[in-house]
Amino acid sequence: MCLAVPGKVLSLHERDGTQMSIVDFGGVHKDVCLQYIPDVAVGDYVIVHVGFALQRLDEQSALQTLAEFQHLGVLKEEFGDGFAIAAAQAGVANPETTPRAAEPEVES
Repeated sequence: MCLAVPGKVLSLHERDGTQMSIVDFGGVHKDVCLQYIPDVAVGDYVIVHVGFALQRLDEQSALQTLAEFQHLGVLKEEFGDGFAIAAAQAGVANPETTPRAAEPEVES
């Protein structure tokens, strides 16, 4: 599922001529492009979809939405470890954390 998620702008920087920011999504920090709303300031809340800030959002609405997403488990689904989530849904061990069997030694 791809959602537009509210987050708080923590810092601003430029990368290759593009205005970027670090945005906090309830404890998860992601690099976000601000090209669509370049006048955003540190401390502003923005709605982000696939790495692009699309519009500003007031703090109260952002915090309410983040709390609801957290309650529904959407933040974990959206920002969590995809392999771990898929493995849990399939009822199998996470291939990222399961120890691999030792390679047999080859004698020459």
